[in-house]
Amino acid sequence: VWQNTENALLDIVVVSVVQMLVFSPDLWWNRSLDTGIRLLLVGILRDRLLQFASKLQFAVAILLTSWTEKKQRRKSAATLITLNVVFFPILLVFIAISALLSSPLLPLFTLPVFLIGFPRPIRSWPGPAGATACVCSDTVYYQQMVPSLALALQSALAAGSLGLSLPGSHYLCRFQDRLMWILVLEKGFTYCGVNIKGLELQETSCHAAEAHRVDEVFEMAFEHQEHAKILSLNHHFGHILTPCTVLPVRLYSDARNVLSGIIDSHENLKHLKDDFIKVLVWMLVQYCYKKSKAWETLGGADRNKEGPFAGKQLSGAVGAPRPLRDEESFSVDTVEDWTDDSDVFDLEPRGRMRDRKEAGHLGMTPKVHLSIPGSVEMQSQGVLQEMLPEDKLHRAVVLGLPAVDKGKQQEVLPQVEFSCSYSELLSIPEEWRTAPVPPSKVHEMRQKFPEEWYHFILSQLDFFHLKDKPSNLLDDLMKDKALQDLYVHGVLSCCFGLFGLDNTVPAPSHVFRAYTGGIPWSVGLDWLTGKPELFQLALKAFRYTFKLMVDKASLGPVENFKELINYLEEYENDWYIGLVSDLEWQQAVLQEKPYLFSLGHDRNMNGIKETS
Repeated sequence: VWQNTENALLDIVVVSVVQMLVFSPDLWWNRSLDTGIRLLLVGILRDRLLQFASKLQFAVAILLTSWTEKKQRRKSAATLITLNVVFFPILLVFIAISALLSSPLLPLFTLPVFLIGFPRPIRSWPGPAGATACVCSDTVYYQQMVPSLALALQSALAAGSLGLSLPGSHYLCRFQDRLMWILVLEKGFTYCGVNIKGLELQETSCHAAEAHRVDEVFEMAFEHQEHAKILSLNHHFGHILTPCTVLPVRLYSDARNVLSGIIDSHENLKHLKDDFIKVLVWMLVQYCYKKSKAWETLGGADRNKEGPFAGKQLSGAVGAPRPLRDEESFSVDTVEDWTDDSDVFDLEPRGRMRDRKEAGHLGMTPKVHLSIPGSVEMQSQGVLQEMLPEDKLHRAVVLGLPAVDKGKQQEVLPQVEFSCSYSELLSIPEEWRTAPVPPSKVHEMRQKFPEEWYHFILSQLDFFHLKDKPSNLLDDLMKDKALQDLYVHGVLSCCFGLFGLDNTVPAPSHVFRAYTGGIPWSVGLDWLTGKPELFQLALKAFRYTFKLMVDKASLGPVENFKELINYLEEYENDWYIGLVSDLEWQQAVLQEKPYLFSLGHDRNMNGIKETS
């Protein structure tokens, strides 16, 4: 009773009506049976009658559709239908026995020839729901949708919007190109277990016909009354879809637009580079600012003892070239090590050989010494015996003059001198400004650098994570030309990798390749991909720039810097702008990012389209 309240209500009504109609107290119904047994008998009778009606409807539907549906019509269909009509009483007996045993009614080879199947469990699932699901590109959308759909189903079942849902009931959910199959596994007084299956997108699968038929049923159900017929027949007898309710579910809607006239517009492409520089400057400043906040938060205690910029000064000193070691240089001490007993062609003096043997006994690594420049390579017998085969194979042989780069210091960038001590917090990494670009291009980038935009970005920083900051901190940062020059070099390095050094307007094909990360190889791109973190920032900035170009073409130009900041912050917080094939795209779907934006090429339409 408590596990199936809807059917229990019907059973109680039937028992009460029979109790009222049977007046004789000596009848077995009143004398031998209590209320519980009566409810049990009525429940069994009700279940078997419903099964009989369901199986009879199934048999009639198979008989009729074997003739009315062209794809199911066979040459023997008329003969089989005639035999079923002639032996219809026997068919009713088969259906009654099947309902009594609660066994399935089996159509032989999908023909209207029915057999009684052996009794089996009505429902069984050996593993958790979804364990055998096929993972494809659409899986992530159904994973995001299922929790919200389950909550909506819970409310609909509690309100009775889905009607009498019993174990084994099936429901179809439809939204745009999504089609879900819901199977009720268990149902009790306070619980309902369902299995939700998402079908792959209809445009690339065999589910197009089913989805189209579901759409037709919904259109007929919500058709206006003035266009509805007074009496209409179902052309698919026995195959009925009844619209139940509308469920509020949080899911993604797919909208695709063709970008013809936007991506190939010369006016839009002409401003693409300038917008990219602005977006990249904002991206670099935000990157350095967030990094400084994390650095201040993690190491605040130790840094308070050592000073605010002790770690920065230490990292800057690492790049200095190390001095030559004593053993790599020639000195008077080296000459004094040679004695009269030494062989001129020994690899090293006898004294050092003795020291090396003693060091070898102590477990130290022996040093490799080169022979005298210009000498013939020879070995003494003792040294030959103690050398390993690897030492003999890889031992260096120096002939003639020494190498020209022997002892040459590595080329390092000059130390940057900031006019503001807090500029270290916004300094970009040193290796990000080492792109092989000529000085003329650096001067040209200084002329094109959006200085007002750069100052506006700095004015938006709060530096709340700094405890003792001066009141004129932002003004000092804006006046620091050395810091600005670092961003000039960083922006130039990214432009060199993505666009090259020429000032031509990029072609639509180049823009598409840059967005998808398929730019042809170049020296600049090779350098940029060698800095993975900078490359990802540049690629992200370019994708933001492309989205900005689309928005400007659709919504109008950007009026001021504040509006541009709002655009970029919205892209950062509410959008994922990338490719559908990216792993981050799936993560954004599961995190329920409000908006997604992707770019693709439809070869059938010969055009570039956006997906959002």
